[in-house]
Amino acid sequence: MNIIQLGLRGFQFLMILLIMSLIGNMISISSGPSVINYDMFVAVFCMLALFYLIAQAVKPDSLTIHPALPLTLDGLAVLFTFIGGVATAAYLKVHSCGNIDYLNTNIVTRGSGKRCHEAQASTAFLWFAFAAFLASLVLTALNGNANMRAGGIRRGPQMSKV
Repeated sequence: MNIIQLGLRGFQFLMILLIMSLIGNMISISSGPSVINYDMFVAVFCMLALFYLIAQAVKPDSLTIHPALPLTLDGLAVLFTFIGGVATAAYLKVHSCGNIDYLNTNIVTRGSGKRCHEAQASTAFLWFAFAAFLASLVLTALNGNANMRAGGIRRGPQMSKV
């Protein structure tokens, strides 16, 4: 059990849980643009991936379906959270949630200061989740490389053993 990897997974779980609750609240108030639906997709995908990745961090050898699965899930989570963070920030632009003209003209906020704050917070949490998934992707890749070199390609017996 890798304590650093498990700590990162716990932080990722917290960030994704916060994103899911904020975006879910935004969707329940009123339907929004497609970027809000995409952010919910990112949260659901990452949460499902984390169920496997946390179990993999606790018992690495017993839950191995395929050696490349943790690396693939981390890579997709990095990609999806990056796209979600960029897209949501682009839709929000950089404005104050106290600016009434901005609130009324922005398609994400739809005239609501509360919705504006939730969108800004979810964008920040997407970036924190991106950083955490990127760090765990690097750790998973380094751990995978070490395992590949240790086990390597299976060959026949060495000459000294013949």
